[in-house]
Amino acid sequence: MIFDKTDKILLEQLQTDSKQTNKELSNKLGLSVTAVYERIKKLEKEGFIDGYTALINKQKIDRNFVAFCHVKLLQHSQEFVFSFEKEVNNLEEILECYHISGDYDYLLKVIVKDMEAFREFMVKKLTKINHIGSTHSMFVINEVKQTNIIRF
Repeated sequence: MIFDKTDKILLEQLQTDSKQTNKELSNKLGLSVTAVYERIKKLEKEGFIDGYTALINKQKIDRNFVAFCHVKLLQHSQEFVFSFEKEVNNLEEILECYHISGDYDYLLKVIVKDMEAFREFMVKKLTKINHIGSTHSMFVINEVKQTNIIRF
């Protein structure tokens, strides 16, 4: 597949507003509606587009307390890693989980209602996961930048 400048612009447009019609996109790109449709389908088929989602206002759903948690496993065995990752995927409070280098093994982005809900999450869910050696949490004071748009 040839990935050209038009594909890049199309991906940026879809990231900005994926509800744009093919007609709107065709006007912006100077292509026919059919050409836009075919490019989008090609980008989806080739795996450049993983899916579409709605961005939710955290305050409207009363989930505007964000914390980042570093997690250190007791040891780095394959069993511990797979077990931890499987259990983390079942916790709805965790939006993102990254296996990282450095002093800690994982970085989690957690979203809950408030500090009390965070404490309950830590005590009743996260620290109950086997193989965790230690955790370190930081709380968001102000969200300065948050985007899902990848620029080319």
